[in-house]
Amino acid sequence: MSRMVGTVSRGVRAPIIRAGDDLAEIVTNSILEAAADDGFAIRDRDIVAMTEAIVARAQGNYASVDNIADDVRAKLGGETIGVIFPILSRNRFAICLRGIAKGAKKVVLMLSYPSDEVGNHLVSLDALDEKGVNPYSDVLTLEKYRELFGYEKHTFTGVDYVEYYEQLIRESGAEPVIIFGNDCRAILKYTKNVLNCDIHTRARTKRLLKAAGAERVFGLDEIMTASVDGSGYNANYGLLGSNKATEDQVKLFPRDCQGLVEEIQKRLKEKTGKNVEVMVYGDGAFKDPVGKIWELADPVVSPAYTAGLEGTPNELKLKYLADNDFAHLSGDELKEAIKDEINKKNGSLVGNMASEGTTPRRLTDLIGSLCDLTSGSGDKGTPIVFIQGYFDNYTAE
Repeated sequence: MSRMVGTVSRGVRAPIIRAGDDLAEIVTNSILEAAADDGFAIRDRDIVAMTEAIVARAQGNYASVDNIADDVRAKLGGETIGVIFPILSRNRFAICLRGIAKGAKKVVLMLSYPSDEVGNHLVSLDALDEKGVNPYSDVLTLEKYRELFGYEKHTFTGVDYVEYYEQLIRESGAEPVIIFGNDCRAILKYTKNVLNCDIHTRARTKRLLKAAGAERVFGLDEIMTASVDGSGYNANYGLLGSNKATEDQVKLFPRDCQGLVEEIQKRLKEKTGKNVEVMVYGDGAFKDPVGKIWELADPVVSPAYTAGLEGTPNELKLKYLADNDFAHLSGDELKEAIKDEINKKNGSLVGNMASEGTTPRRLTDLIGSLCDLTSGSGDKGTPIVFIQGYFDNYTAE
């Protein structure tokens, strides 16, 4: 009889990770203990994933507000700087902003509107329509924004991020000026020294600013790319992917973790004889339909993964086969016909109508989203996720 259970995703508990911990040993042992405790067997092509947070914690990859300030001052001059397109987040950006403001005398903060890059809204599209504001061309001062929209608070957090960020800048010793716009070049009327804080559009923003006459342009991915006074760093992503650790310290995105996933894969092979895939994951890549937030505030979903997780799904759409090719069949005949079609898959199905409607995304993005939803971001205490059956199909016995 065919196996009746498909993909299973389990959150696995682990000790609280501290700097210097042997994460390869901890993750390996946690998986083995979970298997013994829950009575499941480890199989080939199972997946072990761990949050980027525990990897960065084990690495001790932290930077302080003062470290950030020193790096910003060295790269952008320490006078007036434009800080453009940050996301609206106490966890993701507030502490970074403290450091940025501490490294300047004046900060011209330009917020995108009606929402930030990942969907946190300052105002609604309906409000823009009602007030006759064109977000593609209109640049608003703080005074004009307040006149038009008042004091809007975030749907879920209840925070007025405009007021919050203005206060953070002032408390950090810089003079705040706040404007609202979506053309990065608008900041050049205020300063030629710009720190662009967008995540997924950062390369285009830098290109446009430089072409328009900016003198110094850096992205968040270029701040904290090397150690400052012994701090942590990330050579590839800088401050992108960082999270609040304390009121004056951020935990950076983990670095150099390819060796870690390969070591865990090796240890599990030695312990179980099975070839298990391993990855590090951060934010998933999905959108909340109510709050309109696109989850991906990290620069990538997975900064490191074993070779078997490269690529995209190559699947047939069972509904398509049942409704088209085999519409005349039912019962066991239909089941066997579909199994035979799956077994005949050969090469890429891109462009094949029988694959229409399957998810056209990278495996690591899909699996990372599953992991993010499984582990959560609160007090579940399961920073490791163990997935079985992900690569199975309808023919699996």
